[in-house]
Amino acid sequence: MKNGKKYKIMILVCFICLSRTALGWYQQTQQQAVMALSYVSWGTRGQLVRDVQQALKDRGYYTGTVDGIYGTGTYNAIVAFQRDNGLTADGIAGAATLAALGISVGTGTSGLGEDEFSDIDEDLYLLASAIHGEARGEPYEGQVAVGAVILNRVDSADFPNSIADVIYQEGAFDAVRDGQITLTPNDTAFRAAQDALNGWDPTNGALYYWNPATATSRWIWSVPITTRIGRHVFGVK
Repeated sequence: MKNGKKYKIMILVCFICLSRTALGWYQQTQQQAVMALSYVSWGTRGQLVRDVQQALKDRGYYTGTVDGIYGTGTYNAIVAFQRDNGLTADGIAGAATLAALGISVGTGTSGLGEDEFSDIDEDLYLLASAIHGEARGEPYEGQVAVGAVILNRVDSADFPNSIADVIYQEGAFDAVRDGQITLTPNDTAFRAAQDALNGWDPTNGALYYWNPATATSRWIWSVPITTRIGRHVFGVK
């Protein structure tokens, strides 16, 4: 009888432990959901992005389709709105930007899928997008090198001080001009971006790169070439 009672107590304790574990997991995922819904940036999509696009469209900043997909048009519209309203022009619709647009935080879905949570950092995603648009088909080292050049510019006093601003600096990258920046980066681009963020710089500090076979700018040839990887050459002026 005593053994049976002990067994029941053990079962009850196990049940309580499992319940607490499940509750903790649920609360954690709910917290992640709130975090995922709190901003709009590269890599996000869903209802919150639609809300932002519609609000920008109503104010004359966004002219594209309200499709819930964050792309170049959404970025440009957010940056223009932020500049006109005294906000940090980083293309990220965080709490301050959402409030200025009249959107309550937590009214949409964020992530790479309609109902998924995204743990992909926006800088990583944008850097991978630039690498994919600029250097897919290049050797892996060459893809890391393109990412390194972008990061070197961020660190340079001669360029903007954020990844987004460097990439979207007018005339800086062909992938922005021709829209390839909006293509979904592949796994190789993500790995190359992460390696660049982790400090690998195959260019040894280069601030420029170009393809000698296709470059038409006379100025770019004034940059001393320090490294050649794949079809690209790299240099510092």
